[in-house]
Amino acid sequence: MSDQLPAAKRWFTDGKLGVFIHWGIYAVDGVAESWSFFDGRVPYDTYMAQLDGFGAEHWDPDAWADLFVRAGARYAVLTAKHHDGVALWDTQANDLSVVKRTPAGRDLLAEYVAALRRRDIKVGLYYSHLDWSHPDYATIRPAGQDPDERGNPYSMPATGDEDPARWDAFLAFHRAQLTELLDLFAPDLLWFDGEWERGADQWRMAEIAAFIEERRPGTVVNGRLTGHGDYATPEQGVPVEPPPGPWELCLTINDSWGYQPQDDHHKSPRQLVRVLAETVGGGGNLLLDVGPRADGTILPEQADRLEKLGAWAARHAAALYGTGRGLPHGHFYGPSTLSADRRTLYLFLFDRPNEYAVVRGVRNAVRSARVLGSDTPVRAERVGGLGDVPGWEYLYVSDDQLDPLCSVIALDLDGELDLYREHTRD
Repeated sequence: MSDQLPAAKRWFTDGKLGVFIHWGIYAVDGVAESWSFFDGRVPYDTYMAQLDGFGAEHWDPDAWADLFVRAGARYAVLTAKHHDGVALWDTQANDLSVVKRTPAGRDLLAEYVAALRRRDIKVGLYYSHLDWSHPDYATIRPAGQDPDERGNPYSMPATGDEDPARWDAFLAFHRAQLTELLDLFAPDLLWFDGEWERGADQWRMAEIAAFIEERRPGTVVNGRLTGHGDYATPEQGVPVEPPPGPWELCLTINDSWGYQPQDDHHKSPRQLVRVLAETVGGGGNLLLDVGPRADGTILPEQADRLEKLGAWAARHAAALYGTGRGLPHGHFYGPSTLSADRRTLYLFLFDRPNEYAVVRGVRNAVRSARVLGSDTPVRAERVGGLGDVPGWEYLYVSDDQLDPLCSVIALDLDGELDLYREHTRD
């Protein structure tokens, strides 16, 4: 992965916030998506019987899209097909889709894409490489695996049952569905998953990458196209040391990707703002997940958090969208971002300062300092320093200037950011 995306893909690194939607038949019984049968918690037949209950009766794609706009999301990613193999669009590659096999009886992907396009939200589609329902999937082993190791029957063949010809048939099915997604929906982003059960050579990842680039150049692809993606995809925790290039944290609002009614462990708006600030400050995007019910409605608790996150993001948009990663560790105790022209530094204050906040090692003079959102001025005072070695920049903030979720101070500098990182004296 390169440190910077090509111009046609730059919308992704500028966008900073997306909404992830895990929606499928698993919402009928509220069980874990795909993994519940793979791990033996639910019999496969019981899991697939949820097809009969998936109706999407109250689904309003425009209401989803409007919520995403209020959340401040610049893109959204929907599970077009999870590991269970059930497609949300009218795939012609097989008959395992919500169109042919569920009471919903409609192409949900087409409606989702149209609703996002009407609001200029970038369209992301999640697609699982693996397919634990396809008869030709569990037909070869990963390179180097012990041939006597049984493994999970949904993913590995029994000893002696390997059949490379059937694996080729599965790859043809995989390419047929990928062609449909590209040609029917022209996604801005393809979010792959399920690559771990085979090697890159077995998947023929280079071939897939070349096909996407030829079929729809400019499509952003995540790193789960092993060795050929545009960005890294850590899950469920902000990296202590951010990846060097473009990256995206995918995170659940509660503890589950899909709808699970017993899971009421929702993160607070303040926690979500903090994660967003830490992620963007490290040069990444936040892809925040919701799990709609089988009828297509989003839980009020999840919608409320999206709304509150979006309201905060709107007040602090200049510090988020279109910015770059901020100061290295040690210059400021908290996240920060830098404007595209590198002349404005944004400092995120999670906690109430004890009279002042401090920035170290900035050679630039501070032309002005203000609290973002209210634009109230902040008194800045340079203390110390010797020759080329800058001192400390003290920023005096009063309690009445603080945002209830997270405050941001904007420092307008006298030129592009110039940092001092050396020892003061041997």
